[in-house]
Amino acid sequence: MTLVNRSGLKPLGYSVLCIPYEPEFQATRLIIPPSAQERSRMVETRAIVLEIGPECWNDESVPRAKVGDKVMIGALAGKIVNGTLPEGPNKEYRKYRMVNCGDIYCQITEEA
Repeated sequence: MTLVNRSGLKPLGYSVLCIPYEPEFQATRLIIPPSAQERSRMVETRAIVLEIGPECWNDESVPRAKVGDKVMIGALAGKIVNGTLPEGPNKEYRKYRMVNCGDIYCQITEEA
């Protein structure tokens, strides 16, 4: 998967810019308010790597992740940041997670 960073943010040093995501679930009858969904997404530990800082994994023989990988990150890791460029038809500022490269614990290779 090739992603283009349209956030207006560039990670420096050991930082990794990620987009939080939720796995798709089957239809449910439970209705969750949008405000609760937003908080849930920011705590969720699944993310897609958008851009990697230049110092990440220099001391490891194989990088833990590359741009486009789905990964698991620490639940409270990093910082929630707003993109600086509006996106989409409503020109909204998207939320991202900026995490330390050591906060990526594994790649997600399969999902149900």
